[in-house]
Amino acid sequence: MKTQKDAGIWLDHSTANLMDITAKESNDFLTSNLTFNTKEEALNKSEKLMHNKRQQMNEAFYKEIESEILNYQHILLFGPTNEKTELYNYLSKDAHFGGIKIDVKNTDNITANEKVAFVKSHFNV
Repeated sequence: MKTQKDAGIWLDHSTANLMDITAKESNDFLTSNLTFNTKEEALNKSEKLMHNKRQQMNEAFYKEIESEILNYQHILLFGPTNEKTELYNYLSKDAHFGGIKIDVKNTDNITANEKVAFVKSHFNV
């Protein structure tokens, strides 16, 4: 029988923290290239340019996360911003993720230990 692989991903607008609860190794961090300076630079040119730049960089960030998610059967997206919902909506449009169960939960800014405890609690580990 195949073992269920579960993971939690804590998201804000610039960071994704992947927590594989069965792994002995440390957690993975992915960082978006969309920084305050990038936003400021684009906004100085035009608001439409800033919006387009944000969309392009978010899509690149989501593609990085996408490649990690394909290794799991059940994912928990959580964090303090709307980024988790945006990622969920992005993934829902892709048929590759049809067989992966994705849960979305709101949390406050929490410590690294609280993140791990939250994921373990969600998956009853």
